[in-house]
Amino acid sequence: MTVRSRFERMVSAVERAQVLDAPSYQVEHGVSLTFLLAGRYARPLQDLLHGVWLGHPVHPFLVTVPVGAWTAAALLDGLDATGRGGPGTAQAAQAVVGLGVAGAVASAATGMTDWQHAHDEARRVGLVHAALNSTALALYSWSLADRRRGRAVRARVTAAVGYAVVLAGGYLGGTLSYRHRLGVDHSVGSREPRRFTRVADLADLPDGEPVGVDVAGVPVVLVGTEGAVRAVSGRCPHQGAPLGEGWLHRDELVCPWHGSRFDLDTGEPAQGPSTAPLPCYDTRIRDGRVEVRRRAHWRSATALTTVEEASR
Repeated sequence: MTVRSRFERMVSAVERAQVLDAPSYQVEHGVSLTFLLAGRYARPLQDLLHGVWLGHPVHPFLVTVPVGAWTAAALLDGLDATGRGGPGTAQAAQAVVGLGVAGAVASAATGMTDWQHAHDEARRVGLVHAALNSTALALYSWSLADRRRGRAVRARVTAAVGYAVVLAGGYLGGTLSYRHRLGVDHSVGSREPRRFTRVADLADLPDGEPVGVDVAGVPVVLVGTEGAVRAVSGRCPHQGAPLGEGWLHRDELVCPWHGSRFDLDTGEPAQGPSTAPLPCYDTRIRDGRVEVRRRAHWRSATALTTVEEASR
């Protein structure tokens, strides 16, 4: 059996393990309760941890801190154990282990915030991923305490076991990103339509209500307000929710699944969990019909045409 097939069997077993569903929902409720206790600061805190302010999930950035620090610690421990590291090697190893512990705590906070919106197989994989990383954090915290007490041998052994656990957790983290696309932009990647295409009659658009349409297989949401029409992608970047089933809140489009809010003129997320912007479309109205065209990212954020302008 190849290494690949062994790992594949391991991941498949986790994905099929329905026994993980009950504890995963309990953990999710615990995460939700934690944010509820934050009161009015809950939403800004979640947006901070998601990375809405950055335009990119924060978790992948922070993960590099413990992984890098603990990799350096493994190298330093090896040099110290063989007597080739010099007098400051043990102190350096202790410092990077401590850095990794701090980074792991921050990484866990962002990871749990992202994971609470996962579903089905991704939820199960994420729970095991979190359990492995929590185990590694506990082992490295134990190792750090032993280093401070002068128990060098046990500290190195504990760290070595922790590093093996980190590698296993990292493999599942990659599965979450590359197979289950957690944290990946799910919005429409197509550049179509490149030319203005008729999609609806203006009379069929209720004022201030999102209407989902299909443009050559591309989902688009139209919002008519005060004689003008704005158009954005019909698929939420967070997890691909149908935004045509959403609603407006303070002139922002709200995702029906997880509550992300988007500016209709720029597509930028005003509230998470989505961190990526919505693709936008230019619009124009001719003979009472709405036409849309995929907007290039460098075009003006307010590139739309009103009824009066189209009739000239």
